[in-house]
Amino acid sequence: MGKLRSRLMSFAADEGGATAIEYGLIAAGLSIVIAIAVGIAGEALNTALFGKIAEAVGL
Repeated sequence: MGKLRSRLMSFAADEGGATAIEYGLIAAGLSIVIAIAVGIAGEALNTALFGKIAEAVGL
């Protein structure tokens, strides 16, 4: 019974999984921020640059 108890205590003290989850959440948050930034930059580029090109071509 002592061996089982020591294994359970070791399992409860292990924080490796929690650290991996935290890094996963940070990566997910950063990817969302990057996706939003690219979307905003794409809209601005589309309006500014390609709008002028369309006007010059006469579309």
